[in-house]
Amino acid sequence: MTKIALITGASRGLGAALAEALAPSHHIIAVARTVGALEELDDRIKARGGACTLAPMDITVEPAMATLCRGIHERWGKLDLWLHTAIHAAPLTPADHIDPKDLQKSIANNITATATLIRFVSPLLGQQGQAVFFDDPRAGQKFFGSYAATKSTQIALARSWQSEADRIGPKVHIVTPDPMPTATRARFFPGEDRNALCPPNEQATALLAQLPISLG
Repeated sequence: MTKIALITGASRGLGAALAEALAPSHHIIAVARTVGALEELDDRIKARGGACTLAPMDITVEPAMATLCRGIHERWGKLDLWLHTAIHAAPLTPADHIDPKDLQKSIANNITATATLIRFVSPLLGQQGQAVFFDDPRAGQKFFGSYAATKSTQIALARSWQSEADRIGPKVHIVTPDPMPTATRARFFPGEDRNALCPPNEQATALLAQLPISLG
């Protein structure tokens, strides 16, 4: 039976790298807002003999996520794996200068959408499926207030789900990637030597090796 992997935030960076790494063993459902980048991912996956379903959607639109998960249920009846790499990286700013619109966008993407997706995806994963979240501890760091507050809340949601599902499933994993030369990190550290960072494809392989995910 075909194994199905849902990747939210799949168009670039770690999400795209994970999609390519999993493509030989999973049918990939790739969710992101950038259509062109999704199409490029699809081309790379097909070139390697894999298969991908593109879902150019905004994870903050609850009806769209409901439609996506209903479609997954109707077509495949289940998910084996969900990897949630989608994140909104608000501009760095002092805590007393945080723009309310940036904060609301961070809350919508990093907290509300995550909670919504957990609710919708959990029944598809059932007892045997697995979910993976990606931590980026920034709490207390200068100028990271909006990002750190919402990212840490996202991981808090994941940890609660992890504890609640420990005996009954699905299995929930939380991993912390090494620094990568992604667009998000470039916005945070624009003058950084990107050659010293771990390429996303190498990091995807390393992270998947840490998890009990069959790639055969």
